[in-house]
Amino acid sequence: MHVMKRGFSLIELLVAMAIIALLATTIIAGVTHMQTKSRDTRRVEDISQISKALELYYSSEYRFPKAETEVVLNNVDDILTTTLIPAGAISSISLDPIHPDYTYRYQTNSLGTTYTLRFCLETDSIKGYSAGCSNEKTP
Repeated sequence: MHVMKRGFSLIELLVAMAIIALLATTIIAGVTHMQTKSRDTRRVEDISQISKALELYYSSEYRFPKAETEVVLNNVDDILTTTLIPAGAISSISLDPIHPDYTYRYQTNSLGTTYTLRFCLETDSIKGYSAGCSNEKTP
């Protein structure tokens, strides 16, 4: 008499679990990378909006809001609250997606004729910029 076994062996179950774990790890890594790239894209868009607001301010005042020492743009700083917002150049800025670990920073020369916006990125995925906090935008 021959007895048929039903079910899976322990080895088969372990192999199936290993395959599922590998697939889950791959999916999670892909999603995490997409989120990181998305945050970087948003940062570059935020910097572009701030730059446009500064250019709008410059077109009416013939100088940029003065900040000879670096200022963190966080919606309570003087650059926004006493200069750009009252002038109608911008209503507020979006804080960095990982604020306060990452911030947008602003500085001008002593005459207010040029500025530098500094910001951090998490990846090298955006052309012309690199991972880290050495990224700058100037007029």
